[in-house]
Amino acid sequence: MNTFLYLLTVVIWGTTWIAIKFQLGVVPAPVSIAYRFWIAAAVLLLFLLGTRRPVWPPRQAWRYLLAQGVALFCCNFLCFYYASAWVPSGLVAVVFSTAPIWNAVSLRLFMQRPIRRQVLVGSLLGLSGIALLFLPQMQGHWSDHGMLLGLALSLLGTVCFSTGNLLSSRMQALGMHPLLTNTWAMLIGSTIVGGGALLLGMPFTIDPSPRYLGALAYLAVPGSVIAFTAYLVLVGRIGPDRAAYSTVLFPVVALSVSTVLEGYHWTLPAVGGVALVLGGNLLAFMKPAAIGMARAAG
Repeated sequence: MNTFLYLLTVVIWGTTWIAIKFQLGVVPAPVSIAYRFWIAAAVLLLFLLGTRRPVWPPRQAWRYLLAQGVALFCCNFLCFYYASAWVPSGLVAVVFSTAPIWNAVSLRLFMQRPIRRQVLVGSLLGLSGIALLFLPQMQGHWSDHGMLLGLALSLLGTVCFSTGNLLSSRMQALGMHPLLTNTWAMLIGSTIVGGGALLLGMPFTIDPSPRYLGALAYLAVPGSVIAFTAYLVLVGRIGPDRAAYSTVLFPVVALSVSTVLEGYHWTLPAVGGVALVLGGNLLAFMKPAAIGMARAAG
């Protein structure tokens, strides 16, 4: 079951980068984010009602829900949507793939959980592979202030994502399912984003093109309802550090999509990068007992 949730998250979120790119243009980014999570929250609420699950969180959960809504469904996406205006989508995915390291460090700082060596080594291997894949995109941009701002926003968005992971883990420890917490956190986050857009005078328009509407539907249901639920269930089952390593594979999926839709050309360093990513992923996801058996066999 863990493997299925892991692969589902990788496949869906690995393809949302191109859908986010399709949304940029006519509709302001905060308005698109609000649309996305209002729709996702409504779908989740209907599912909870239809399956007769609890729909009202306990009183002690609201502070965590507010924090998760702000971190995961507000600041996180604002950072990445605006970063995409300055930074190539592949490079944004590279920065986002540092999430396992942030999760491991946060668990150490705030929950006194040790950083497992295999997670750290696997993350470093994966990030080395990502660097081989996308380093050429960075050439010639280091003096570009827009590029540096985009990198800073990408990093901040990743830290916000990591914070949302820890909050979800905490609420699951209190007995709340991600279906319930996602419903309210998405509603809170999207309402904050939408309210901010309204105060700033941004128009709540809609782009009627099939490209925009298709991207919105994909981001709202598979990208938010399905993938966020699968991912946060995985966080509760295997921990934020190991679950977040799925983010290292997102750029590989995004690169495959780019090969079909944007004409990306593979190179020998790119193939080597994929090999490092897959090897690091296997190491981070492998159970400690399996690693011990492998060493003994060697």
